[in-house]
Amino acid sequence: MRRALPWIVVSVLVIAGVTAAMYLRPLLTIGASKVLDMFIPLSGAPAPINSADMAGSGPGTLLSATTMPGVTSTYDGRGVRAARVVYRSTEGDTGAQTIVSGTVLTPLGTAPKGGWPVVGLAHGTLGINNDCGPSSSPTLMNQLPIAKVVTNLGYAVALPDYQGLGIKGIHPYSDARTAGFNLIDAVRAARHVFSDVSNRWAAFGDSQGGGAAWAANEQSAVYAPELNLVGAVASSPAADISGLVGKAKAGTLTAEQRPVVQALIESLARLHPDLNRDDYRHGGAARYWNVLSSCTGEALYKRGVAAAQLGPRDFVPVTPEAADRLQNLLQAWAIPQRPLSAPLYVWYGGQDPFIDAAWTRAALGRACSMGGTLTIKFDPKGGHNPSEAQAMIDWMADRFAGKKVTNDC
Repeated sequence: MRRALPWIVVSVLVIAGVTAAMYLRPLLTIGASKVLDMFIPLSGAPAPINSADMAGSGPGTLLSATTMPGVTSTYDGRGVRAARVVYRSTEGDTGAQTIVSGTVLTPLGTAPKGGWPVVGLAHGTLGINNDCGPSSSPTLMNQLPIAKVVTNLGYAVALPDYQGLGIKGIHPYSDARTAGFNLIDAVRAARHVFSDVSNRWAAFGDSQGGGAAWAANEQSAVYAPELNLVGAVASSPAADISGLVGKAKAGTLTAEQRPVVQALIESLARLHPDLNRDDYRHGGAARYWNVLSSCTGEALYKRGVAAAQLGPRDFVPVTPEAADRLQNLLQAWAIPQRPLSAPLYVWYGGQDPFIDAAWTRAALGRACSMGGTLTIKFDPKGGHNPSEAQAMIDWMADRFAGKKVTNDC
């Protein structure tokens, strides 16, 4: 298995870089033609998977499961089984049942004894609109290459779109708990689609997905006791980003953080209709607000241009009360919220332009105080993406192998 690691290291770095770039500066990094390629129509007609288990009504049960000919006909999609799933999940704030879409994949061939172990892939920021879900794209919004690498290593993959992405609904951007539930339930959905999928799984995510993987770890023992979570990897996790409010007030947001703040405010305003967007948007933010929320086709070019027009004081709250409300809403979504269910690996960089290192360090301190096993890797010179991912993949493989893990708390 590990002979394939050089390839997976390269792929992890490429996808992590694209994930961050897609939302904030798409054309500067991957080019207009590449962006448009992500949204080509799916080829062929999806068909229902009649063998899928549609019974039940709880979290992770299926509403539909269809083939993905547009995915399996691509270069990276050859040699895998793929299904687009619509399944039940849970909203983190209220506990209400929700409906979420996603993608589940397995290698071809015969599964090992006990079934294919699962990697729950939690993607980073792609957008906040309904059409921003990976399952709507034949490249899975550029998540397919890493999914293919993971299946080549002998794992099944469960890739949630997250609530409000992929199908109708409101996406609670940065709500790690909801995304964590969506990730857990994607693993459950995979087991309902493919009978040769194991209950042993690991979570793996970066940025927004890093927060989702961390939250899934916290919730798994209580929320999904029938699943065996062996560990979770969170790279540059968006654990607690409520510090963005203080930076918005001070006018010290980085260029990378400004579009993130726009997405947070828009998402929260959709969830809370009494939240006045004009309490937080000025200058370029007010002029380009709607463009900044788009994630499809040529609109990505406009979004990249609009993001470059955002100034450091474009998100200053108009009153202390407005600032406090935004701060409280983000803190309610922050993690940790409960002790870990399994070992957690966290990598973060001291020069991350999106998530201040101090915020991650504080979240790790709180997690350690709650108990649990954490492997903590800090690169003082690191940015948002690690320079190499070998250690993460090795750590995950060791958890599946049942090897002893060191606690850095």
